Amino acid sequence: MAHSLSAKKRVRRTSRQTVVNSRRLSTVRTSIRKVEDAITSGNKPEAEAALRTAEPQMVRGAQKGIAPRNAMSRKVSRLSKQIKGMAG
Repeated sequence: MAHSLSAKKRVRRTSRQTVVNSRRLSTVRTSIRKVEDAITSGNKPEAEAALRTAEPQMVRGAQKGIAPRNAMSRKVSRLSKQIKGMAG
């Protein structure tokens, strides 16, 4: 249990930021899942559109520190490579 005022404030700030970060991470994961679902269904235009909306969220998540920057960059690269390899 925190005793000092600054420690108590840090606990409050951490709990608020945890809610924000978990919501942001959920949004990123959902957008990635939409791209992957479009790829597995074979719908190239839908996959491209989903990637266009997911990429800024992924980059923003990496900038905010909820996911490693290189991991998000690698994920964007792999998803775009899969989309380019699709027939359609």
